[in-house]
Amino acid sequence: MEHSIWIEKYRPQKFDEIKGQKQIVERIHALVKKQNLPHLMFTGPAGVGKTTLAIVIAKELFKEQWQENLLELNASDERGIDVIRVKVKDFARTKAIGKVPFKIIYLDESDALTKEAQQALRRTMENYTTNCRFILSANYSSKIIDPIQSRCAVFRFKPLDKKEILELIDLIAKKEALSVDENAKEALFNISQGDCRKLENVMQSCASLSQSITENSVYSMASFAKPEEVTKILRLALDQKFEQAREELLKTMLKYGMAGTDIIKQIQTEIWALSIDDAKKAALIDKCGEIEFRMTEGSDEFIQLEALIAHIMASKKT
Repeated sequence: MEHSIWIEKYRPQKFDEIKGQKQIVERIHALVKKQNLPHLMFTGPAGVGKTTLAIVIAKELFKEQWQENLLELNASDERGIDVIRVKVKDFARTKAIGKVPFKIIYLDESDALTKEAQQALRRTMENYTTNCRFILSANYSSKIIDPIQSRCAVFRFKPLDKKEILELIDLIAKKEALSVDENAKEALFNISQGDCRKLENVMQSCASLSQSITENSVYSMASFAKPEEVTKILRLALDQKFEQAREELLKTMLKYGMAGTDIIKQIQTEIWALSIDDAKKAALIDKCGEIEFRMTEGSDEFIQLEALIAHIMASKKT
């Protein structure tokens, strides 16, 4: 029996296998065909194909020798100036193996680099342009200094849309001989939020228990409450039933093993579906933001959630 991690097993190996980011892939493919690659910057949320595209570029350019010509570093682990000065420079100094005139340095999560390291990187990018191309990936481009951004062609990745996520679910289900019903597909889309990595991890976890994936197994594996369960808590609060809303909230959090920051994100999503006027919805979203901040600063999660229930109750009266 094969024991591979699905995020690697189903990682695309060619341009035409990449889901989503159609325009980005087309433009990069054209640059690779001409072997005319500028420095690139990929920005966007996790699990949408930034690293995958960087590896596909290397494979298409260098074929069998792609590993010798690609230096892959994760800036989250190694975020100091020494990494840029030593590892990157050592790799950048030598010529590429094969016909392509340059090597590729891929810096993952480069927004985690310190400002000093980014300044050093900027100089390195200037000095080794003849035999090196940089691909930087970042969740937030705002954390990358302007001189680096101006040296790169910037591509902004989006979360995958529902159609693309459903295609991926069907592909994995077919290859792994899984049965995934329509409700389970909807649940997988809800919890993934367009993140392929999260989707594949949850599917693999569910498949380890049963070949049949259901809505319940998806939500319990992902520590994610069903949307209707969250809506029930909000409706109880709007109906002025504080004790019941509080009890339902605790029960839901215990059932799925959720932290306060997990449930607050879901509450915020479900507020938009409530039958109250938009000004009240906006005020509640604002309150969710405030409470989420308090939680991350170390405030007691349950007291904060009770305060939110109280605030929702009060909003109905005003």
